[in-house]
Amino acid sequence: MRYFRAVYLLLADIFENRALLWQMTKRDFRQRYLGSYLGVLWAFIQPAVTIFIFWFVFQVGFKSKPVDNFPFVLWLVCGMFPWFFLSDGINGAAMAILESSFLVKKVVFRVEILPMVKIFSALIVHAFFLCVLFGMFLAYGYGVSLYNLQFLYYTFAMICFVLGLSWITSALIVFLRDIGQFIAMVMQLLFWGTPIFWSLQMIPMEYQIFFKLNPVYYLIEGYRQSFIYHEWFWQHMTLTLYFWGITVVLMFVGAVLFKKLRPHFADVL
Repeated sequence: MRYFRAVYLLLADIFENRALLWQMTKRDFRQRYLGSYLGVLWAFIQPAVTIFIFWFVFQVGFKSKPVDNFPFVLWLVCGMFPWFFLSDGINGAAMAILESSFLVKKVVFRVEILPMVKIFSALIVHAFFLCVLFGMFLAYGYGVSLYNLQFLYYTFAMICFVLGLSWITSALIVFLRDIGQFIAMVMQLLFWGTPIFWSLQMIPMEYQIFFKLNPVYYLIEGYRQSFIYHEWFWQHMTLTLYFWGITVVLMFVGAVLFKKLRPHFADVL
């Protein structure tokens, strides 16, 4: 029961301080690009350039054919847009405590909302790209479907997954700064090991199960099921239960670890 209580207390603190969370999210989003000429536009320009590069290399350079009779660029962005959120959220939330050390030293401040600030900041950019995603599908002649609403479920799943992971990484990195380099290495491995710009069908059937064990695979494929394949998440119940099992464990471990280490943050920082 104490594990459930640890998760509940952290989530309750975040909810109770939701007004502060939103104010800090807007502040963080602005400050990330403060001083640059284009300001917050860089939050959208950089991912857009990345999309263009991958599209140019694989569509124009390698003459990639449609995937499952679907335009390659639409198939690509369905994988890239959720990845941008995951990458931005995981990397940003891991550094949340270190970047706001001056707040951590204030006894009355609720430290647990700091990782969530970074996640919500990444969510703002993700919301913009979701609008772009809908616009691209409409431009290619694909109408809005009821299946598209599943992006709400998969976005919620991503937030839970990143939040559980961020409680672990943001707490540990205060004591072990090498965690930051480890996260960067793992993110590179996840990017190339997840079928984002390549199809899982390229892998022999007997090896596909190993790629499906990657929780990020569930999220990336979820977006494609919502916009391309038109399949409900409960049609893949085994993967759904597996993903939520991993996510719940991350949240429990993260909540307990964060709660135990939180009193020592100020001493180390």
